[in-house]
Amino acid sequence: MQKKIIALAIAAAFVAPAAFADSNVTVYGKADLSYDFITTGTNTLGTAGVSKGNVSSNVSKIGFKGAEDLGDGLAAVWQIEQQVNMDNTGGTLATRNTFLGLKSNDMGTVLMGRHDTPYKISTRALDVFGDSIADNRALMGGVSARTAAASFDGRQPDVIAYISPSLSGFTGAIAYVNLAEANVTAAAAKASALSMAGMYSADPFYASLAYEEHKLDTVLVGGKEKATKLGLGYKMDAFVVNFAYEKTSDNLTAVTLANKYGHNAYYLAGKYSITDSDAVKLAYGKSNQIGTTLNTGANQLSLGYDHNLSKRTRLYAIYSRISNQSAAANSFSQTTAVSANGVGASPSVFSLGMSHSF
Repeated sequence: MQKKIIALAIAAAFVAPAAFADSNVTVYGKADLSYDFITTGTNTLGTAGVSKGNVSSNVSKIGFKGAEDLGDGLAAVWQIEQQVNMDNTGGTLATRNTFLGLKSNDMGTVLMGRHDTPYKISTRALDVFGDSIADNRALMGGVSARTAAASFDGRQPDVIAYISPSLSGFTGAIAYVNLAEANVTAAAAKASALSMAGMYSADPFYASLAYEEHKLDTVLVGGKEKATKLGLGYKMDAFVVNFAYEKTSDNLTAVTLANKYGHNAYYLAGKYSITDSDAVKLAYGKSNQIGTTLNTGANQLSLGYDHNLSKRTRLYAIYSRISNQSAAANSFSQTTAVSANGVGASPSVFSLGMSHSF
């Protein structure tokens, strides 16, 4: 985890110019498909949900990246990456991290394009069920819990970002996002985001602190929302223990209560490697009440088993359940196949899948 956490979350996105050539293109990706047995649950009004089986593509993707050595430790770096929905609808080019930038061994990387925010990067590797149907963003980051007008833990377009080199285990990142690039008049409402994170990695510890703020005149003149997140990780032999805590708040009093006042949430996860090929995982997430709106909390419990057939091919089994209070309607964030059956419904899923990286 330690140094690998930053490597997995950041270095994979910012191409390392270790062996440049005048023309250098790397093709990479992941195919991840599962068969999911889904129950959407009964809502507060007593309306029964459905039980069904779906084939799901879990952030399957393909990408192209490269770098050109410019001399004196400087390189031009680029990447084009897109999600591929292998179960039905295909995908659209460059929907994932896609950028052009400059990387200096001593000064860090500057890039422009579409990219994960530093806020997201800071704790993504702590989610032991990341990019699966049990992803912790069901309750965190404003992605699915509808506790933010704009997603905090997401991937933004129109980004300009800087990430520092590792300095004695510390890496910093900052990004600015124009959320209203289509404006053409001075009177048009403006919106922007500022995201920053500091990450420290030294075996066997990992720690991060991130902050993000959205200025949303497009929602309310003077409207703002912000989030702060703490991440901690520890690895000891075959054990991995991770923790994340997040607090959001806003002054968007002109919108519905589902977007008012913010909330706080936490995530605790563990992984135990039984052998080099097999591991068990357990995670618990809890989202507390949204502002003063009663019964809007929820929790998520996830269990998993991984079996590696090789370094690139993995079989897995996952069970996850989101327990919503009577006025909450959270659902799994990484699939469109499960939507909450109204407030109070508690969806659950048993998933059998296979993942192959190339």
